[in-house]
Amino acid sequence: MRRLRPVRGKERRKKPIHDGCFEIRNPARLLVVAPRVPCPVKSEHISDAVASVIGPDFTIAFQPIVDLELREVFAHEALVRGLHGEGAYEVLGKVQAHHRFAFHEACRVKSIEMASMLGMRSRLSLNVAPNDIAGPAECFHTAIRTAERVGFPVDRLMFELTEGEPVADLPALAATFRSFQRFGFTSAIDDFGAAYAGFELLAAFQPDVVKLDVSFVRDIHLSAVRFTIVKGFVAICDELRIQVIAEGVEAPEEVDVLRRLGVRLFQGFLFARPGTAVLPEVAWDAA
Repeated sequence: MRRLRPVRGKERRKKPIHDGCFEIRNPARLLVVAPRVPCPVKSEHISDAVASVIGPDFTIAFQPIVDLELREVFAHEALVRGLHGEGAYEVLGKVQAHHRFAFHEACRVKSIEMASMLGMRSRLSLNVAPNDIAGPAECFHTAIRTAERVGFPVDRLMFELTEGEPVADLPALAATFRSFQRFGFTSAIDDFGAAYAGFELLAAFQPDVVKLDVSFVRDIHLSAVRFTIVKGFVAICDELRIQVIAEGVEAPEEVDVLRRLGVRLFQGFLFARPGTAVLPEVAWDAA
């Protein structure tokens, strides 16, 4: 299986290519727990046009994705939150459809800014809606320029395709994600097995990581059917050299079964809840 590991040595890059994008050679993937430091929630670099659309009413929470084999943080997923603790669905529900792309862009900008302020040293997982992606240059442009501006290593960006809407142009989406991989970024499919994230998408392109939907993880130790499905899915991913993240884990028994099936990457309340002001500490001994 293709494993994403720490790489020794200094990052080397070519000159910029098409509209602010960079080709990365030998990207250093540093997978260590980040320090706890305070972080302001206000983003000062979102464009006036975007700010006028969204207003100053959201922040970003980060939840660790842990590698239990290495006992290191693989990545932190950036999750939008309201300033008073509102969840992502409540915040996103207030955004009008024609403003959605601008809002998603603003979320990615703030995520990178806050990750840099917090001293994050793991990958940063940024959610990307399928129809946000118009082409490789446009998709990369804002995230890369923001990372360069705030000093966050661009090779630590992980683009996570969400499953909340149907894919309008699957070939274009697949081409974009293949570009992600060529440029050295980590690519992922979120919530595999739920809604629109299924085998048709996986057949079109093979990401570095697939996040197994919580519906297959929950109580897997009590369900022979879930066990059989996940066992087969992990075998497929192993054959395709794709790593699997089990998301939504809440019980040690779930982790025990999933580890026996070959899963080593986990995300869920069992290990850490999302944190906004600091990067959460991982409860390594919870499982």
